[in-house]
Amino acid sequence: MRRAIVVLVVALFGLVFTSLVIAHNERHSLRPLAESYVKLVPQELGAPNVITGILLTYRAFDTLGEVAVLFMVAAGVGMVLGGSDKRSRRLPRKVSGSSRPSSEIVQSGAQILVPLISIFAAYIIMNGHRSAGGGFQGGAVIASSVLLLVLASPRYRINLEFLSMTESAAGVLFVLMGVAGLIFAGGFLDNRMLPLGQFGAFFSAGAIPVLSVLLGVKVGCELSVIIDRFRA
Repeated sequence: MRRAIVVLVVALFGLVFTSLVIAHNERHSLRPLAESYVKLVPQELGAPNVITGILLTYRAFDTLGEVAVLFMVAAGVGMVLGGSDKRSRRLPRKVSGSSRPSSEIVQSGAQILVPLISIFAAYIIMNGHRSAGGGFQGGAVIASSVLLLVLASPRYRINLEFLSMTESAAGVLFVLMGVAGLIFAGGFLDNRMLPLGQFGAFFSAGAIPVLSVLLGVKVGCELSVIIDRFRA
């Protein structure tokens, strides 16, 4: 009976997804709202990357809320799993230090890849206003380098105090940039608080590159803390 119910549920999900695939019709033109944003963002914000312009200007307050949610997730994980460090100190040395070292290939690969990943993350963050990328993506890439370090060296300890201070400083500066938008531009986190510069140049799009850097640092620190807390 139980197996029949499982088969029925899987079949129903299959019907749902099949109907979605059959009904899918790829659009060859943008919707009116999307077309208006495609024209408005380069003209008004000076950012070739429309998605980044929307996320860090038009709906930047929502982006700030999303980062706040990620911070609460990191804080919650720290509260639940943070006591493991204290418990491990009470255990005998053989139990608490029983993490097997990774192979030489993994360690050598981490030494080569971590700097390259960090450079790539910086590129994604700093060029998010001109090409695909931005703070969220770059922060996730930063966290992936931290994950590689943890996998290569199980006994490697992340400086959580430094990450917490850096994340807090990035969050405070992000909010202060928003207040500066209210004072010197047309609204909270309005990128026109800084000169727009030449369209497509590295130093352009007003405050969007600065906001992208702060966002990338904040996301990278928060995800790194979560990775460290979930380690065995």
